[in-house]
Amino acid sequence: MNRQPLKQLIESRVQEDGLVETGIKGVQLFRVTEPHRCAPAVYEPSVVAIVSGAKEAILDGQSHVYGTDQYLCCAMSMPVEAGTPTASPEHPLLGVYISLDTKVMTELAIELESAAGAIRKPRGGALPQGLALSHWDEPFSDALLRLLQLGDNPTDTAVLGEGRLRELYYAVLKGEAGEAARRAFGVGNEIARAIDFLSNRLDQTVTIDEMAAQVGMSRAVFHRKFKQATTLSPIQFVKTMRLNSAAMKIAGGMNVNVAAMEVGYVSSSQFSREFKRLYGQSPKQWSQGMHPTKAAMASA
Repeated sequence: MNRQPLKQLIESRVQEDGLVETGIKGVQLFRVTEPHRCAPAVYEPSVVAIVSGAKEAILDGQSHVYGTDQYLCCAMSMPVEAGTPTASPEHPLLGVYISLDTKVMTELAIELESAAGAIRKPRGGALPQGLALSHWDEPFSDALLRLLQLGDNPTDTAVLGEGRLRELYYAVLKGEAGEAARRAFGVGNEIARAIDFLSNRLDQTVTIDEMAAQVGMSRAVFHRKFKQATTLSPIQFVKTMRLNSAAMKIAGGMNVNVAAMEVGYVSSSQFSREFKRLYGQSPKQWSQGMHPTKAAMASA
């Protein structure tokens, strides 16, 4: 599908760098005209579709660059490094950020799995990763355009917004990233539920045994399936999630010690050591080199 109608629509509504609300809950447009190196971020369950330019997301050292040919589907909360390495005034990054509503996605995933004739893949296979790229197909492209066209009319947005967003979710579930999304939101979503359990308790001490117990798995089985889904061991994931969350808070102007406490660190010296080991800078150096706009761009 020609991306030009989507590009023109976004250009007409986003005049400056940043995120712009569309009036549809969880759907934002964004524009970036300067390059930003990859910085720590936490991707929440979402879809990011680029109509001009490219973004980069790094997970466990592996770079995922996506632009106008593929959209990103993050099916569960993931600690990544994200950036806009090629953005410029001449070639701005333009796109759409769509938060995935857990309740609606779960309903659709279960309906899809239980529908007559639905293709079911064996549950014993390897789990898809939490980050998945999907080529744009006609159903996704059409659903996205129909969704964004509502922004021209507040009444249409209020009446039709939820229905068209549901249509887009359905297109994602049936696309190339659909298996990853169905595993996160449908039957067999144990790893996604464990990550959600952790994400709501970053300021607390959560053990691997507790995470495994939450989803009824042994420690060994949980460890294996967790790494299949995220590429990280549970311990690596917990540490990276906490440090990335803290880095974003610091970039947004929060005091370093307060940020450390908010993600569960009791010792500021331990926090500083682990922060520098992961990012190559002390928290203080990090705070001087980042600012809220960059933090927002990384997380989009």
